Amino acid sequence: MLLRLWLKEVFALSKKNASVLAKQHRAGWIYLAPASLLIVVMSFWPMIQAFLMSLKTGSSANMQWVEPIFYNYKRMFTDKLFIRSVGNTFLYLIIQVPIMLVVAMLLAQMLNNKDLKFKGLFRTCVFLPCAMSLVSYSLIFKSMFATNGLINSVLLNLGLIEQNINFLGTTSTARAIIIVALVWRWTGYNMVFYLAGLQGIEYSVYEAAKIDGANAWQTFWRITVPLLKPTIVMTGIMSINGTLQLFDESVNLTSGGPANSTITMSHYIYQNSFGDFVANFGYASALSFVVFIMVAVLSAINLKVGDKRD
Repeated sequence: MLLRLWLKEVFALSKKNASVLAKQHRAGWIYLAPASLLIVVMSFWPMIQAFLMSLKTGSSANMQWVEPIFYNYKRMFTDKLFIRSVGNTFLYLIIQVPIMLVVAMLLAQMLNNKDLKFKGLFRTCVFLPCAMSLVSYSLIFKSMFATNGLINSVLLNLGLIEQNINFLGTTSTARAIIIVALVWRWTGYNMVFYLAGLQGIEYSVYEAAKIDGANAWQTFWRITVPLLKPTIVMTGIMSINGTLQLFDESVNLTSGGPANSTITMSHYIYQNSFGDFVANFGYASALSFVVFIMVAVLSAINLKVGDKRD
């Protein structure tokens, strides 16, 4: 009798728990449904439409399916200007991103010193460039490196050059200026993330390392960097994503010149859609889809390399 009552009680309790879990699941899906719908409508649906458009040719008023169907994708491999834009973009990525992230981490380490005075002022000064308009800061760099700009004037007065240099009219110096501009603008932005990560590390960890005889370099590489690994992965993904979509600097600083030697992928896509080239939305969509795949692949690699959890 007692056993029967006990089994009945257990069954009723398990049924009640199952009912509660079912309600929680339903409530969870109700809360997720609006956000999921927005993601589908605002992200996945445009991706599908972009892919379908990439199989067509012509402007928005007169678009037709291409023959063969993947002609736009095949055309990329013979498009010398697109290949050059890919090379330029990856050149900026390979040089600028590591320099920017290392400098940002070192600045965050210095500005996290508890004994440093005027920390707030220094942090604000480092962060200010990324608060500027993209167009404004590009125009500032353009005027600084102009033939009769500030940099030429300083170099002439110091006797380092004999005549003005056309920095923006030479391929190598124009590319270097774009890289310098990117590092200057985005270093402070990434520094904020590293600073937030450093402030989550207890000072007792560094004090223990100091007691054990670790110097500043060993402390940085064996304590700071491993503990900042999630932040490094996140800033790496954001920087890769941003650089692969680089547009403003190419347009406003160099206009893709000289002779399209500094043009980026996003700038080339714009030229095929609304710029000086003949409008071809289908080809531009194909280019955009390839950029999307590049971003996805590089981000996945970054996540795979950075995530060492079992």
